[in-house]
Formats: sequence, C-alpha cells, structure tokens
Amino acid sequence: MAAETVPNIRHAVIPRIGYGIVGGIAGGIMFGVLMQMMGMITMVAALVGGSSVAIGWLVHLVISMGIGGSFGLLFGTVAKGWPRTLVFALLYGAVWWVLGALILMPTILGMTEMVFVINTTAMQSLVGHLIFGLILGIVYQVFSRRNA
Repeated sequence: MAAETVPNIRHAVIPRIGYGIVGGIAGGIMFGVLMQMMGMITMVAALVGGSSVAIGWLVHLVISMGIGGSFGLLFGTVAKGWPRTLVFALLYGAVWWVLGALILMPTILGMTEMVFVINTTAMQSLVGHLIFGLILGIVYQVFSRRNA
C-alpha cells in the first residue's frame, strides 16, 4: 500500500503544484507590471529590506510562485473545468489580497495603522490580485487540460 502511495502522490500532486507555479509566474508578471506602473514594486522590495525595482520584482515573483503552487496543491482536485477553476482562482486572489495587502504587508513594514484600511490604493490592489487570480486560473486550466 505504501509503495503505491508515493507514485500516486508524485503523479497527482507535483504536476498540480507545477501548473500553479507557472500560473503564478504569469499572473505575477501582469500584476507586477501594474504595481510598477503605480510605483508600488519598491514597497515589495522593502519586505526583505531592499529598495530597488529589481529586488521588488524578485520578491514579488517568488511570492507569486508560492501562491500559484499553493493554489495547485490546495485546489487542484476541485478546480476542474473552466468555470470552477476561474471561480476558485479569483477567490484565491481575493483571499491573498486580504492576507497580503491588508494584513501581512503593512504589518511586516511596520505600518500597523494601515492594517485593514480600505482606500484607493487598497482597491487598486484588489483589482491587481483579481487579475493575478484570473491569469493564474487560466494558465492552470490550460496546463492541466493539456496534460490530462
């Protein structure tokens, strides 16, 4: 029984994580472009003590890969077909807006007065997170269907 479990996990879970990582990179690039246009990418660099655009991009894409991979791990078995995948991915983007933009980022940057503050910047961030989720879902679905 145990010998059968390892190959099943390898063949079932690892591809889902991989599809999610690719989707996370694609969504992260689009969201990163929006963040850079708004002058926010250097704030992401500040999460690791940096201040450059390059560090901001690196941190942003690593986070995007992690969020994408976790999407595949957590929702890969239920995100089947276009409607379900896109709904789960959009909701996951919204969850990460709350966790990332409204809680973690201001807390890590020492801006505790900004935790759960909904303003124009927060709403722009929500749009970016939803775009991220949409692209993550599209890419995830394309890869999972192609390799089914």
